[in-house]
Amino acid sequence: MQQNKEPFIINRLKSVGFAFKGMLILIKTEASIKIQVFIAIVITLAGFYFNISTTEWMFQTAMIGLVMSIEGVNTAVEYIADFIHPDHHPKIGLIKDISAGAVFIASIVAVIIAGIIYLPKIF
Repeated sequence: MQQNKEPFIINRLKSVGFAFKGMLILIKTEASIKIQVFIAIVITLAGFYFNISTTEWMFQTAMIGLVMSIEGVNTAVEYIADFIHPDHHPKIGLIKDISAGAVFIASIVAVIIAGIIYLPKIF
């Protein structure tokens, strides 16, 4: 028995819809992402205020996307870990710490890049 397959475009549109839904859930429910969105807005406004270059915009936008994306993956890892083992477990704690560490690394690099872009303009 053969299943009716959806056309490729319909399937891709549904996938985009699911991804958009996931992004909205993340923004609405996760405090860490809310903070990241706030920082992204502030740093974007700073970019307009200081009239940063196209290259600076590319780095800034890439870092905003990277930090927020990794924050989303970190949240997913935490949900999966809690689902698999709801009680405290040292290995689950290690997994969560490593995932949070990835966000921390991206955040440090983002702050360094923001410093490279904005410190010369401020001082």
